Amino acid sequence: MIAELERRTATSGFTRTRRTRRTAALRGLVRETRLEPSSFVYPLFVTHGSDVREPIESMPDQYRLSTDQLGAEARELRSLGVRAVLLFGLPASKDATGSEGYASDGIVQQAVRVLKDVDPDLAVICDVCLCEYTDHGHCGVLSATGEVLNDESLPLLSQMAVSCAEAGADIVAPSDMMDGRVGAIREALDEADFAETAIMAYSAKYSSGYYGPFREAADSAPQFGDRRGYQMDPANAREALREVEADEAEHADITMVKPALAYLDVIRQVRDRTDLPLAAYNVSGEYSMLKAAIANGWLEEERIILETLTSIRRAGADILITYHAKEAARWLATHD
Repeated sequence: MIAELERRTATSGFTRTRRTRRTAALRGLVRETRLEPSSFVYPLFVTHGSDVREPIESMPDQYRLSTDQLGAEARELRSLGVRAVLLFGLPASKDATGSEGYASDGIVQQAVRVLKDVDPDLAVICDVCLCEYTDHGHCGVLSATGEVLNDESLPLLSQMAVSCAEAGADIVAPSDMMDGRVGAIREALDEADFAETAIMAYSAKYSSGYYGPFREAADSAPQFGDRRGYQMDPANAREALREVEADEAEHADITMVKPALAYLDVIRQVRDRTDLPLAAYNVSGEYSMLKAAIANGWLEEERIILETLTSIRRAGADILITYHAKEAARWLATHD
């Protein structure tokens, strides 16, 4: 009987999988990995001033925005089904300790209030790091000899997280990679009566060359040295699992791998190790590479972007932080 079935399959030209690939409706019916706008997080760069919509040269279709532009962004995102944003701030001035990052009237804190006023149901996530706000561009405070001081940085990062929660942030996302910062921030939030504010930890954040366009967008490049002493070595995967386990033990609510495309194997290993919601950051360099190839006619825009995002979901990410969120959401709506 089995031999007869195999003979029929061979002569008909159809296998079990071929039969379910035959039409778009059938392919959709058996699709294993699905993209949904509700799983996207859209990064926003906010700056001081009014009527500011400044193009970011290395990131086509991305902008630095003043807070009066955020209402339109929130309404557009709602219409597309994208229900979360990640905020990065460009301060009016910088200093050695990044004081605007934790000021109650800092640019990100202002942005949170505007967004929550326009759309209270929008999930607002604040990046927590000092690099955008310090005059030296590093993610923590420095010693007299220029070393990043881990323990001395934790109170400032905690203060920044609390100030974002006071402004109305739903989630704070420490990206600094200081040891112990998730636990310190959790304790500070709880003591300030923000036990409901979640922490999305940049647990496995690699010292990557893919961050170049972001550093232009956020004006956050270090003024000397690099961040290899506190961000992860791109060669290491087991270390990422240890970082995730440490953040989980310190009560992170969501964990993250950053970047995404060159680290799909790490996303998969983290997914297999933890039950926490897992985010992956499809970073600026990954975005800009695709945009450059598309602009040159080398790649088909919709197809390659949706394929890229699907690969990140397939690797195990629940949450996709991506600059492609708007365009991907529009395309997905046409596929319904």
